[in-house]
Amino acid sequence: MQQRKDEQEATAAKTTLRLLEKTVKDMLVDQGRLVEVPYTATLGDTMNALVANKVVALPVAAPPGQWIGASGSMILESDKQTGAVRKHYIGMVTMLDIVAYIADDDGSNDQTTDVANLEKKMMVPVSSIIGRSFEGLSLCTLNPNTNILDCMELFSKGIHRALVPMDSQMENIQGVELVESASSYKMLTQMDLLKFLKDHASELGEILSSSIKEIGCLNQNVYAITDRTKVIDAIKCLRTALLNAVPIVESSNDFEEDHRQLVDGEGRKPIGTFSATDLRGCHLSALQTWLPLRALEFTELVSRSPLFAFKEGVSAPKEMVSCQPQAALGEVIEKIVSNHVHRVWVVDEQGLLAGLVSLTDIVGALRVSLLSKIDVM
Repeated sequence: MQQRKDEQEATAAKTTLRLLEKTVKDMLVDQGRLVEVPYTATLGDTMNALVANKVVALPVAAPPGQWIGASGSMILESDKQTGAVRKHYIGMVTMLDIVAYIADDDGSNDQTTDVANLEKKMMVPVSSIIGRSFEGLSLCTLNPNTNILDCMELFSKGIHRALVPMDSQMENIQGVELVESASSYKMLTQMDLLKFLKDHASELGEILSSSIKEIGCLNQNVYAITDRTKVIDAIKCLRTALLNAVPIVESSNDFEEDHRQLVDGEGRKPIGTFSATDLRGCHLSALQTWLPLRALEFTELVSRSPLFAFKEGVSAPKEMVSCQPQAALGEVIEKIVSNHVHRVWVVDEQGLLAGLVSLTDIVGALRVSLLSKIDVM
């Protein structure tokens, strides 16, 4: 019996090792061409591009020799035949960058002013707002030969996406680079990585059977807004805390709370989610009308927009994706991928918030587990 068990464990270990030999290139098989915006594009144009391509972030391209790239990066697109540089990727613009700029003001709390200035703000060039979120300042590339564990290391640090040079001249280099020149790029995201791991679940073995609490990817620090928080104030909350999304909780009658600020969500009843991604589906005229609305009402309105249909079967934004602390990691990954969400709210048996699980949390915990598994092989 023991011999048979040992043989099964050895077989499982070899299967996992084969998976870990896969590279970034293997995860990009079905990826299309890179979508980008020029540095002169207005915020309005950029939002239109986000909507049309159903993405939440885009690289910004500029003429070579005129800009310093985010984090001092020098990521260039060059002609494959002549090597002449055609463009320089100077940063990444995300919905959080746009949200942060929309929410930025001179200290005025006049919501009428916010609405009146919105159209003017949407006319500024996208290059002027890069870097208002951590990710906008974190532009890097992943060599296509980078193995899964090294890819996971980058994504476990809060980086959500990286450019991948498809004809890199540095064929023997693996890992993250800030200097690169290639004739074409693709984008690899945390979600792409999780989808790949989900498709190879059988090769991960018993790791996916561990609960999110056991494996260490349950984050108990969860901030929220209340059902009385208005959209403009919710946007300002995201900007202040550099969060991409917050749960909406039932307001409390037990004490006076400021509905314009974030509240501690632990132990509160979640009834929805407000995300920077929600704003991607808003045309300018609609956003001007919706800013004074309560965030919960706003999420119900945008959930009916066809712009949120990533694919058939994906949850609308108003539908909360949640799990309990005892949920298996594999189950949570399935929820994330099938609902195309970037976090799952964790609730207790009474349905009260106990924390959250983000893509960053999952990637980090998975990597640690895989490394420990390798050490004992």
